[in-house]
Amino acid sequence: MTDTTAGPGRKAAASAAAPAKPFYSEGYKRLVLALLVTAYTFNFIDRTIIATIGQAIKVDLKISDTQLGLLGGLYFALLYTLLGIPIARFAERFSRVNIISGAIVIWSAFTALCGLATSFFMLGAFRFGVGVGEAGLSPPSHSLISDYYEPKRRASALSVYSFGIPLGTMLGAIIGGYLAQNFSWRIAFMVVGIPGVLVAIAIRLLIKEPPRGHSEPEQPPTSVDALSIVEPPKPKASLGQELREIGAVARILFTKWPVVNMVLGVTLVSFAGYGAGQFIPPYFIRTFHLNYAQVGLITGLAGGFSSGIGTLLGGFLSDRLSKRSPRWYALTPAIGLTIATPLYMAIYLVATWQMAALIFLIPGIFAYTYLGPTFGVVQNMVDTRRRATATAILFFFLNLIALGGGPPLIGWVIDHLASFHFTHPDMPGFFQGLTGFLDAPRQLFQTACPGGIAPKGGAPELDQACKGALVLATRHGILIGYLFGLWGAVHYFLASFGLKEALAKARADRGEGD
Repeated sequence: MTDTTAGPGRKAAASAAAPAKPFYSEGYKRLVLALLVTAYTFNFIDRTIIATIGQAIKVDLKISDTQLGLLGGLYFALLYTLLGIPIARFAERFSRVNIISGAIVIWSAFTALCGLATSFFMLGAFRFGVGVGEAGLSPPSHSLISDYYEPKRRASALSVYSFGIPLGTMLGAIIGGYLAQNFSWRIAFMVVGIPGVLVAIAIRLLIKEPPRGHSEPEQPPTSVDALSIVEPPKPKASLGQELREIGAVARILFTKWPVVNMVLGVTLVSFAGYGAGQFIPPYFIRTFHLNYAQVGLITGLAGGFSSGIGTLLGGFLSDRLSKRSPRWYALTPAIGLTIATPLYMAIYLVATWQMAALIFLIPGIFAYTYLGPTFGVVQNMVDTRRRATATAILFFFLNLIALGGGPPLIGWVIDHLASFHFTHPDMPGFFQGLTGFLDAPRQLFQTACPGGIAPKGGAPELDQACKGALVLATRHGILIGYLFGLWGAVHYFLASFGLKEALAKARADRGEGD
């Protein structure tokens, strides 16, 4: 029988054998976080730029909104989600810095190659490649950040990292819109893809690999001579052990009431964001006849401003409020999303682009409060060598459903609604379209209006009918998408029940203090 207890003598021996714990200054931590935010920014530029230049691709390649949704959703998300877990398992054993650097090079190269695509299928293949590279960023990044920042600052640090989402989306919209308007959508892909290689080099040279669990002891080090730590051992390298590790993390995420509700919440909110967001730039182009550069500025600056504030606010506010009760990690996004959803829907019910842009400045402040708290709770619920895996499993579930399913589903809905409104011009109402859109064959509109416009030489009446039907369909499809965000808010509220006890038990299981 093996004695698994650790007496005072054994603890002293372990402490004596352990290497001195490295000291990372606050300035260096900020550098690490800044580099990872930069990487995540390029991640989202390359991921979401297709939303801004999608209308140009649709017209050039004569594709449907369903196909456009596949390019922005499933074709990217499939390998992105499937490869995330095995890459995360490598990140639990090997250098997370090397994995991140290599991943950036891969997705940057495939983004640039998208500019060479001459068909829907070729562009789809390159989007698969972008997903392969981007799968290697967030799981090891979340793990790195959690080793640099202690639990009570983790949601704040992860919200700063998540700032790359609105920043990348904003820059992708502005840069992509400008390049598509003044050059072409192909040039846009090439220009945003290439600089990622420089980011990869900077991360490889400047970020140090911290010991696992570096930030977990009760007392973070205050000097170079601070406490020593014993780094958790690497998991055994066998297929059975890997599956057991993945299963253990999955049980935490999907069987514990507060955690599974936060997972469902982030998935539904992301479904709304990816699904509706894919068609926001096309909506402004189709409805208000703005050019790509104008739409890039409106959606980039207005949307990026509010969502950026919300992302940072969510992490810092929930960390602060958690001193009263950890329930605020769930209540903060629940309240924010409830406020944001009707504001988002109001954008698509006003008559001018100026009013729509003005409203666009507000809802993201409330909606994007969900990112930091969600990622912080997930990281705080698992052991140090399971953190990359936890993020990968979360992203597998989230992105396969939200990113993989959101844009194609909303695109499919828009295609059906376009056919309905094209054949029923006397029934422009939202609920009229909602109850009758399945009766209209999707291909009917695509045949009559390839790329959403009348064929060359077509009658002016046909062109007007095509454009009018597509405007109504896009508006109604986006409104349907945002309803999923309100559903997500319900799950965040449900997650607040039992969250305090779940986090306390997780700390106790790891042998940590409060």
